[in-house]
Amino acid sequence: MNRKFFNRQTLKITKDLLGKFLVRRIGKKESVLMITEVELYGGFSDKASHASRGKTERNKAMFGKAGNWYVYFTYGIHWMLNVVIGPENYPAAVLIRGTDKISGPARITKYLKIDKKFNDKPTDKKTGLWIEDRGIKIKSSEIKSAKRIGVDFAGRYWSRRKWRFYICEKFLESVGK
Repeated sequence: MNRKFFNRQTLKITKDLLGKFLVRRIGKKESVLMITEVELYGGFSDKASHASRGKTERNKAMFGKAGNWYVYFTYGIHWMLNVVIGPENYPAAVLIRGTDKISGPARITKYLKIDKKFNDKPTDKKTGLWIEDRGIKIKSSEIKSAKRIGVDFAGRYWSRRKWRFYICEKFLESVGK
């Protein structure tokens, strides 16, 4: 996926990531996972976003180039993988929450051995971590939306935004999950 893909309207990009493939190369081995669940964190006003209080050392990757990774440490034990989307200096990122083989953002990063060394690096084969389009087409009727997980602290309005998107189980069964 090129930077142009990641520099479009944020909700569209978020949904378009479903059915794409997260690829991690370590040495000569590649691990490939189809993205099945994502969450959008968008803009300065999104109280669930790390960027809601402005730019910091931790979140500065969110303000960077579309198509870069935003990787952060949470709860002192887990790495979280996000891809930066939208125009530069507009803090928006999509959390990779689930795949066809692994459910849970911390499990994904553990499985793929992802840590801070990927933060603010491009989604590119040169970095060993990228996203590919392998021709899977997801219809809008096969995409479900729900509240984001673990953001009750953001207040009623932001915690209830249906900015978590996932592929319906029926579609996953049809492709042999």
